[in-house]
Order: sequence, then structure tokens, then C-alpha cells
Amino acid sequence: MYRRGFLGRLAATAAAGVAGLTPLRLEAQPARPDRILGADPSFETWLNRINGKHKMIFDAPEVNGGMPVVWPRVWLNGNNENYGTKDADNSAVVVLRHSAIPIAMQDALWAKYKLGEAPFSIKEGEAPATRNIFADVMPLPLPGTGLKALLASGVQVGCCNVALTVYSAMVAQKMGMDAAAVKAEWVAGLLPGVQVVPSGVLAVARSQEKGCAYCFAG
Repeated sequence: MYRRGFLGRLAATAAAGVAGLTPLRLEAQPARPDRILGADPSFETWLNRINGKHKMIFDAPEVNGGMPVVWPRVWLNGNNENYGTKDADNSAVVVLRHSAIPIAMQDALWAKYKLGEAPFSIKEGEAPATRNIFADVMPLPLPGTGLKALLASGVQVGCCNVALTVYSAMVAQKMGMDAAAVKAEWVAGLLPGVQVVPSGVLAVARSQEKGCAYCFAG
């Protein structure tokens, strides 16, 4: 149901010509063959950091019980224990897109915008979550899980700008707020170290072009 709502909102946003759907410049530009037109420098810098001995992209369109912040640690540990590497030697890339984007957000956003309720519907126990339950170490016999620990270990995390635009507009409408202001607050409230990428699917594709193997994490 929420996937259909996402697509409907995306269509409406595109029809209205809302600026900010992607961070790329959409207005007509003169031909400049000497550079990549519209490329986001911060995104390109982020991509160019994918230079580890072993590389894996973890594609997360859904929360999936927190596995997007568990499997990267399993993969890093596997490399370290079996091939004598350290976390810094390898490139683990997590792309949070579609309804997985709350994983990238700080607790204040979860509380203010009730991210545990619709359209994300994420529970802590039997009740909608009021904090980011994926930010800190998960209750597993596996140290180093959780988004904060992954970021601290050098894992690269991207958050889809299209999903941020669409879902913030949905929530803004539900709460009677300005969509642009809500999106700006969501971007500002991402966990430190998270990179906003033009779209999740683009980040997944470009990461693979940089040599990453693919793991579906959501």
C-alpha cells in the first residue's frame, strides 16, 4: 500500500515540477563537453572513496528488521577473520532508499515526525518506534552493528534524495506543514556522516561501476 502511495506522490511531484527532487540542476544548461553536466561534487567525492581491497554495496529499499546495519558488519568481520584485513582496508557501502530512509535519521526526527507510524510503520516491541532503533548496537551477539558504529568504522552510507523528497512531502501533508521545510529539516537531521545521494538506484548502480559486489539488504 505504501509503495503505491510513494509512486503516486512521486508522479504528483514530477507533474508539479517541484524543484529539489534531485540535487542535480534541472534547468536548461549550455553544452559543456569538458565536464560532467549536473554532477554533484559531494556525491562524486563519496563515490571515489570506494577504493578498498574488497568492495560490497548493500542495497536497502526496506528496513527489513535492521538487516541493512547488520549484514555490513557480518561482511566486514568475514573479510577480517578469513583474509587478514581490517575494516579500513575494505569498502562497505550501504544505500538507504525507499522506505529504509528512517535508518539514517536522528532520534529527534523520529519523535517529532512519528516515523514509527505510517507511512513507515516501524515498531519497537508492539508500539510504533519513537527513536531510531537502528542507530546504536543491535541486541545481537555481534558487536559493531548499528549505523553509528558502522559509520565510525568507515562504512559509507548514502540516503536517497528522491525518497527524502517524496516521503517528507507525504508526512508534511499529513501534519499540515510545509513540504520544503520538512525536507530541509530531514536532511539536516541525518546522522553525521550520511551522504545524501541523488537517488538510491543511481547510487547502487554507480557503486557497482566502482567495483562493488551486490548484496540485497532490504
